[in-house]
Order: sequence, then C-alpha cells, then structure tokens
Amino acid sequence: MGQLVRVARIQLVNAFAVLALPVLILLMVLLFNIGIAYLVTDLGGDDQMSTGALAALYITMLISHIQTMTQMFPFAVGLSVTRRAFFGATALVVMGQALAYGILLTLLKYVESATNGWGFDLTFFALPFLSQDNAVLQVLVYAAPLMLLSFFGVWLGIVFKRWGQYGVWALGIGLSAILVGLLFLIHSQNWWGAVGRFFTEHSALALLAGYPALLALLFAGAGYLTTRRAVP
Repeated sequence: MGQLVRVARIQLVNAFAVLALPVLILLMVLLFNIGIAYLVTDLGGDDQMSTGALAALYITMLISHIQTMTQMFPFAVGLSVTRRAFFGATALVVMGQALAYGILLTLLKYVESATNGWGFDLTFFALPFLSQDNAVLQVLVYAAPLMLLSFFGVWLGIVFKRWGQYGVWALGIGLSAILVGLLFLIHSQNWWGAVGRFFTEHSALALLAGYPALLALLFAGAGYLTTRRAVP
C-alpha cells in the first residue's frame, strides 16, 4: 500500500488538473444554470427548471483519466515505476476521487434542497431518478457512475498507448457494433417488454450504483490487462 500511495503522488503532481479542474467546471456549469434560472424567473416564468448539466462532471472525469494514461503513464514508467504499481495507484486515485466527489455532490444536493433550488427552484443535483433518502446510498449513486467513466477513460487511454489512434477507432467501432447487434437482437426477438421490466423492476440503487460498479470492475480488469503490455 505504501508503494501505491507514493506512485499515486506522482499522478497528483498536477493536482489542479486532476482534482480541482473537474470541480471548477462543475461550479461554472452550476453558476451558468443558476443564471439561466434567474433570467427565466425575472421574465415571469414560474415553472420548476431541471437540467442534466451535472453530466459535465462525469464527462470531465472521463477525459481526465484518459490523460492520466496518455501523459502520466509514460512519465511514471520513465521513473522506473512498474506497470502493476502504476495501475494500482491509478485505481486508488480513481476510487478515492469518485468517493470524494460523491460526498461533495451529496452535500450540494442537500444545499440545493435547503435553498429551494438555489433560490430559483432549480433542480441541478436533486434529480428525481438520482435522489435517495439515505445519505450513504446517495453518495454511492453519485460515485459509482463516476468510477465507471473514470475506469473507462483509463482503458481508452491505455488502448491509445498500446495500439495508437487506430486502436481507439477499432475499439469505438467494435463497441458500437456490439451495441447495434444487441439492439437488433432485442428487436428481432421482441424482447423490448423484458428490457422495460428490467428497468422498472430494479431499484434506482441497483441501476445507478450496483451495475455501474460491476461495469467499473470490468473496465478496470480490461485496463489492467492492457497496461501490462502497453508501451510508454
């Protein structure tokens, strides 16, 4: 564990880009939406305003951890850090960051509720499909998708280091083909009803925390296996 912590510090050399920039982007997007809500209210609108702009944080995390592998991986290996140690440290950073941001988002959700949507009936964090009554479960609902996208970004970054731009294109085309194939299979077998029941019969906690956590483990495993043969 001590070695992983030391290697994790290498990844946090540029702490602003890794830790602060996603939060800064989130706050900027929040302020922008509060401004829009103010204008709507000032123009006489009285309807509640909901926004999906929270996705900006998740997209930022994806991009940030692509850069972890394309920029920090060669640097760390050049310092004689093993691939195994680097990936272990990366996993430590990803899980810690996802948990920290999950706690932050939960706190901001409570602030949003206490201030009646930042004073303008704006729903930014307390989206109905994300909301949980238990604070711990709320943190997990926010954190698990963050962890999923982070590990996916790590995998994309290491695919680029292993196979270059053509490898990323091949991965994108392959994943798209799998998705199209699944949709075709569902349609041809008339499984749409079963798909609908899957989403309605499972709890939001399972859909937004349980399954994303399992997919995150899958991408983490794929990233680890790819990292072992990646060229810095």
